[in-house]
Amino acid sequence: MMKYILLLFFIVNQSFACTQATDPSRITSAGGSLTEIIYFMGLQQRLVAVDVTSNYPTDAKNLPSIGYVRQLSAEGVLSLDPTLIIGEDDMGPPSVINQIKRTKVEIKIVPEQHSTMGIINKINCIGEIVGESDLAKKLIKSNLQSKLDELAENKLNQKESKIIYILGMQSGSPLIAGSNTSGDGFIRMIGAINPLSEFEGWKPVGTESIINAAPDLIIISKRGLNGFGTIEQLAAHPALYLTPAAKNGNIIALDGMASLGFGPRTIDMAIFVSKKLNGNS
Repeated sequence: MMKYILLLFFIVNQSFACTQATDPSRITSAGGSLTEIIYFMGLQQRLVAVDVTSNYPTDAKNLPSIGYVRQLSAEGVLSLDPTLIIGEDDMGPPSVINQIKRTKVEIKIVPEQHSTMGIINKINCIGEIVGESDLAKKLIKSNLQSKLDELAENKLNQKESKIIYILGMQSGSPLIAGSNTSGDGFIRMIGAINPLSEFEGWKPVGTESIINAAPDLIIISKRGLNGFGTIEQLAAHPALYLTPAAKNGNIIALDGMASLGFGPRTIDMAIFVSKKLNGNS
């Protein structure tokens, strides 16, 4: 019974998040993918502030910053006089969110799903919140549908490949995506297999486990690579050099926010990787 009540609360809460806001004229965006979608919809003139993960498009960097999405301050957010705050599901800390709610500034938390459909749902959700649901649907059809079709076709034509996603290095060990992560979602979105999905979250993984995983392709975030060195140096890492990916030169660096943010650009990144798997790039 308790599980049912909690599930019902979750469904109602998430559904409510995608309902139209009372006044979406002055928006603060707490999430890089949300900011990306607002620009995608051509509604950037409504933005009064963004968080530090909102680095795309470049113009977003010129807006006032409210800091990091998980470490907001009520004073910093409210000083910009927003009528609406749209946040990702990791926006926090909770004490700050509760403090903002007491001021009657409306907050909408957009549900996150690490999948192709999750991106579409996110765009539609923001469209509903800002009173532009028809625009959201129109843009999905005109700007994204052909890309979704291409990605689906690539999945059908590619061999079953194993991919690991490295976020960066932690004490010399690769920090790799397990299940229930954006990295795992991205791999599945491509139609590939995450051979390290037996654990949850992002975790440092040892040499033996990586060798046994035998990835055909290794992805590393550009930020993670910049903190380590070059692709060639990564391929020579003791935990990686014996993998099929390293032996065949199949290691690529992707923009972390573009590939893991699950905004419109994530579809482009998935197509890029799927083409590589099919030998078309």
